[in-house]
Amino acid sequence: MTNSIDDQNLLAADRFAFRIASSLSAGSNDLPYEVTERLRAARVQAVARRKGAAAQPQLASQGGGALGLVMLGWRGSPLWGQIIGAVALAVLAAGLFVIDGVQSEQRAQELAEIDAAILTDDLPPSAYADPGFAHFVKLNMGPQP
Repeated sequence: MTNSIDDQNLLAADRFAFRIASSLSAGSNDLPYEVTERLRAARVQAVARRKGAAAQPQLASQGGGALGLVMLGWRGSPLWGQIIGAVALAVLAAGLFVIDGVQSEQRAQELAEIDAAILTDDLPPSAYADPGFAHFVKLNMGPQP
């Protein structure tokens, strides 16, 4: 149903554009020479700009996001672009997993060092869990002048 509405909108827009173009074409025969020459010069400039814009490298690709290769001028098949995009995505995902693993390992090492310090200390480990001990440490280890 949506396609039908979209098709009707496109058809109406095409009819409207055709009516405008035909009325502009019909009125162009009555224009003075100076105006027609300015219009001709403007058309020539517009075509030159269009050709200049088409000659510049495109920054978008239809081939699955291989933007770097398109910027370098490579215009291979869309399948290769999709394969390269998938490989780039896989490398990115693998990198994120490696970073997560390294950070988890570092956190585990930090916790192991804290555990080792607690177990080798003179106080028993149960003292650290006592709320009174935490209050005692705050009072005695607070800012000292």
